[in-house]
Amino acid sequence: MNTIAILPGIRVRAENENHHLWNNHGTWFLHYTVHPTPFTKERIRRSLGTKDVNVARERRDTFFAQLAAEAAKVASTAPTRKAFAA
Repeated sequence: MNTIAILPGIRVRAENENHHLWNNHGTWFLHYTVHPTPFTKERIRRSLGTKDVNVARERRDTFFAQLAAEAAKVASTAPTRKAFAA
């Protein structure tokens, strides 16, 4: 779960290796919350399509790795702000 730890907005409990995982009648889901604006939040649940907890952990880690890669790409292409003297 190292990838999750480097994303600043994702909270992780190190002692819980099933963090962000939710078992619904035998099928594992990824469960997380996004904040599209400072005043709203949205809970997301995505099926991981497996009944095996180890496969679910791998898919969760892959999802967050892709999310981190996208965030890094956006951060590197964002225009930088320069301080101008008045």
